[in-house]
Amino acid sequence: MGVQGLTGFVEERGAFFTELRVRDTKLVIDGSSLYHRLCFASAVDFRRGGDYGPFAAAVRDFFGSLRACRVAPFVVLDGGRGADDRKLPTLRGRAAERLRAAHGLSRGDGGCLVPLLTREAFVQALGRLGVPFVQCFAEADREIAGLANRWGCPVLSLDSDFCVFDLAAGYCPLTHFQWQSVCAGEGAQGCYVPARCFSAEKFCRHFSHLNKSLLPLFAVMNGNDYIDLAALEAFFSKVRLPRGCAAGKGGKHVRLQGLLNWLSQFAEPAEAVDNVLKYLKKHQREETKELLCTSMEDYTPSDVSLEDFFQTGKYECEAARKADLPRWVLDALAKGKLAPFISDALILRSTFLHVQVENMQRPSAHSTALPIRQVIYGLLLKVSQNAEAASPSKQTNKLPVVCEFDRLQKTLKKTFVQAASLPTDFCDDHFPLDKLMEVPTSCRQMLLLETLGVKMSVLESIPSHLQLPVAVTCYWICCSEPKVKLHQLKALLLMIVSGELHRITNDPDLTVLRAEDDSIAYNEFLKWKEKKLQNKDFDLDAAHSFCQWQCCLQMGLYLNQLLCTPLSEPDLSSRLYTGTLVHRLYQELKSTPSVENLFSFSPKMTRLYQVLLNTVES
Repeated sequence: MGVQGLTGFVEERGAFFTELRVRDTKLVIDGSSLYHRLCFASAVDFRRGGDYGPFAAAVRDFFGSLRACRVAPFVVLDGGRGADDRKLPTLRGRAAERLRAAHGLSRGDGGCLVPLLTREAFVQALGRLGVPFVQCFAEADREIAGLANRWGCPVLSLDSDFCVFDLAAGYCPLTHFQWQSVCAGEGAQGCYVPARCFSAEKFCRHFSHLNKSLLPLFAVMNGNDYIDLAALEAFFSKVRLPRGCAAGKGGKHVRLQGLLNWLSQFAEPAEAVDNVLKYLKKHQREETKELLCTSMEDYTPSDVSLEDFFQTGKYECEAARKADLPRWVLDALAKGKLAPFISDALILRSTFLHVQVENMQRPSAHSTALPIRQVIYGLLLKVSQNAEAASPSKQTNKLPVVCEFDRLQKTLKKTFVQAASLPTDFCDDHFPLDKLMEVPTSCRQMLLLETLGVKMSVLESIPSHLQLPVAVTCYWICCSEPKVKLHQLKALLLMIVSGELHRITNDPDLTVLRAEDDSIAYNEFLKWKEKKLQNKDFDLDAAHSFCQWQCCLQMGLYLNQLLCTPLSEPDLSSRLYTGTLVHRLYQELKSTPSVENLFSFSPKMTRLYQVLLNTVES
């Protein structure tokens, strides 16, 4: 995230910050930074696939603190990679880091890894809490800066790029935003969140009164998410930076300080760029100049009016217009009703599949959900079966191909995957992507269920908000390799039932009357959870199987969203998946089969478990 080494450098020197009491203000929040921060803060376990309930509770508490201080939050999320795909090398690097972390965790090493559905759980939690948010078309930084300057309010993030933007009310790093320690405040002013704000003025003063307009050039030369230093190594090897440029320990910060001091001798960026080019070979100069100037533009606040979006719900941006996507797709992307995965597949024909803590000797957990992804690609890049029938010889040319980045054992590999051809009645010329919403709901539902291999009649006895997870579970049982074990299935269904029990006994919004026996069953469940677990072993094969289920659920969610939700969207934030619990249930079922009767005090929950089990076994 951001400018290499800058966060560490700024953190080591507290002098660049001013104290801030955050209250009675708008606040523009970098959504990606926030959900990473809250995920790592709320998690107790990174090996078992994530506990989305505690994460959603942390999101709720965070926004509760803001509300208490009369802070109006506006969350801005990154979208897809954008048509230029400039961050591809950085994203490949991050995917490789994630893979190393997952492999370490699978062997019992420490480390952190964002669970697969964290972003989806975050977007759902924002919706439930009524927090205004937007998902940008591509990278959000410039739009965040533009909105914060329009409103004259601070930016809350963990991205050091915001040290470089010229922000009217400054940048508050999440590391110094003490939302869990709200202070009472004096008199009528009321309570506030203690925070610290980065001061670009103090920073520039420290470096011989460096002109603030040179900060973007510094960021680009030092290296950020968009630009690699290779072109500038000739400059760094020849120039005499003030204070030397020692390698070894602290070498990064020494170079960073030297570069800032060197830049301080220039009045403005153009003069500094000309002086950089003097150190390069003549044939490199033009290309490097263009690269530097283009990259500096990444630090000019965007003219996309997010204010308009928050007032009218319409998101307008040049890049989106050029991509020529259907209006309903653009609107759904901006409102977070479609994931960036969808825009990447549609615009770039290229997607990243995030690795989890799985068995690295086996094929990727995502391979189980491949047929679902192929249908998504088929819908986005439409080809009907008539087209194939008309020319069998050209069949392979006809089907579009998407490049997927996924793991092959312990390395990141790209694979080319053919889109599925769709049923003819669905894909004749009446229903291109821009008319997909006009397809009758029954047809859209049929395509979803046929993809998952389930008939609607099978799901009729299931509560509507659980129909998609149950359909996905049926698909998982049929398509997983190796086959799902009965204890794994029972553990998963008991976990879903426990989520339901938690929901009806804890949700203040529910109008359902709580039955006494549900409360008793819930208290018994809590007592069981508090007991010491006899077997704390981590079963990697079970983990792999549950990872496959999450991959299937993720793609089931995306397909359901693309088809304009013919089934209700399940709520991840209400403990639909709790990794630590499902692993524990699996371990205990192997030694104590009576755990299956965990909810026997509640006839309603016992019945729900039986219905779920009968449905998926049928």
